[in-house]
Amino acid sequence: MNATEEKLLRLSQLPAGRKAVIQRHEDSDFQLTLMEMGCIPGEPVWIEMIAPLGDPMAIQIAGYYLSIRKADADKIWVTLSNV
Repeated sequence: MNATEEKLLRLSQLPAGRKAVIQRHEDSDFQLTLMEMGCIPGEPVWIEMIAPLGDPMAIQIAGYYLSIRKADADKIWVTLSNV
């Protein structure tokens, strides 16, 4: 396992206010839809806020805000960004 794989986290694990970079998606029926909405590998993503019960979460990606279910965010793998 290399250093990048050790730092991979699910988007759903990040707290509000954190920035990350999308690395990959798990295969799912929603994968193509996520990519069409701008959730593509290499794209920076910022967790804007998380609903009080943890679902959904609002993210900022590709210059706009997107509300995403936690189950879908769980299928997106990211690395933390220091920027």
